[in-house]
Amino acid sequence: MVARLEHANITVRDIEGMIRFLQTAFLEFRVRGEGKSRDGSRWVHIGTQETYIALSPANTKPEKPWAPYRGMPGVNHLAYEVDDVEALCKRMKAAGYRESTPTNTHPHRKRRYFYDSEGNDWEFVQYHSQDPEERNDYRLPDQ
Repeated sequence: MVARLEHANITVRDIEGMIRFLQTAFLEFRVRGEGKSRDGSRWVHIGTQETYIALSPANTKPEKPWAPYRGMPGVNHLAYEVDDVEALCKRMKAAGYRESTPTNTHPHRKRRYFYDSEGNDWEFVQYHSQDPEERNDYRLPDQ
């Protein structure tokens, strides 16, 4: 059996804002389902027929805003493989989204990171090789 991520479930303050972010990043993403929870709040599934992100509304304010990479438990970022990371980068910047990490150099992949409107970090990676050894090379480029 090959494992693959079927969906992620994210609680957000602004469902419409998250839909805009995801549809800017992924032109093929559509709202594939939505409805009301038992408490009457709206939920949305956005993605493709094969994979999606479930969005649920936040109903409480956190004591502290989430800050990725600060040693707190939680998700630092979600990463998606894309066909053209530079085209995605242009769309994200044109829509006003801010990059979170400086561009890094690697001979077999190119990654860009963006914050969504809620401060979550997202990685987008384009591979320049089909060879798993090259794709999964963790050495720094100057090593």
